[in-house]
Amino acid sequence: MMRPKLAFAMAADKTRHVFDTATVDRLGESCEILSRQPFEDLTTDAARAALAEADILVTGWGCPMITPALLRQMPRLKLIAHAAGTVKFTVDPLAYEAGIRVTHAAEANAVPVAEYTLAAILFANKAAFTLRDRYRADPSRMTSYALMDQPIGNFRRVVGIVGASRIGRRVIKLLKPFDIAVLLHDPFAHAGDPELAGVEMVALDSLMARSDVVSVHAPLLPDTRGMIGARHLRLMRDGATFINTARGGLVDEAALVAELETGRIQGVIDVTEPEIPPPDSPLFRLPNVFLTPHVAGAIGTERSRLGILVADEVERFVRGETLLYEVMPELLERLA
Repeated sequence: MMRPKLAFAMAADKTRHVFDTATVDRLGESCEILSRQPFEDLTTDAARAALAEADILVTGWGCPMITPALLRQMPRLKLIAHAAGTVKFTVDPLAYEAGIRVTHAAEANAVPVAEYTLAAILFANKAAFTLRDRYRADPSRMTSYALMDQPIGNFRRVVGIVGASRIGRRVIKLLKPFDIAVLLHDPFAHAGDPELAGVEMVALDSLMARSDVVSVHAPLLPDTRGMIGARHLRLMRDGATFINTARGGLVDEAALVAELETGRIQGVIDVTEPEIPPPDSPLFRLPNVFLTPHVAGAIGTERSRLGILVADEVERFVRGETLLYEVMPELLERLA
């Protein structure tokens, strides 16, 4: 039986650690790898020759959009396996009409985002960032000790999750061992979902008003853009923390900055809109903001999970088994 032929299409400088030697060797056991070096430019003669033969295309960050024109150059293609999160900006929907199946590694990328979020929640409730600043400013610890008498800590706190996405669900699962009440707002979630047992489903206004920490995990869609605005932010409790590891466009950023500038709430912000704020953005200087450069997702060695998940999926495909993370066409537009 002939092994299917596999090609890689991604930017090498953006995908370091995704496919280590062991994972590529593993793919080579079930597939004939046309080139171990990923193609970054799909218009070169070498890339065109490989694409014409490929049964499986493994894509990743930096891969050009797989357009209808490129699809016509891949007559044998049966599977696109994306070693990253969303495929929305990589795969043209016409791939489905050509009978090509699509899978992705969003489940693997969700792991570090959920871990980052859990750490942010626990640090926020503990007032760790404020305590750090007070200790730096006052080594005598007197101002730090004063804060310790306030109602801070992680016992019997309330965390609001906006969006029962794969990441939102992972965060909910990670919170289960703690003495923390979880609220959830997601119009598509239902009370009978076993993964959401013990979670109180509420309207967005209620979640914003009752939570000590609000963490956003919704996809950015036309109807979710700007879903959290000035009115919602004003509902937050004094001293509450707003966490966003999803997409900057979900929030009215001007309203968020204005609320943070009052000093009334804290912010842990990993994503913004635009992706890189202007140099004079208050987000860079506000003491109550913990700003990171979109790193909650897989970075460094965490990226290896992406390659391993894709290798798992490719092996299932070759054996004729069900793909665990297949992206069906009807769900494409609802992905983050």
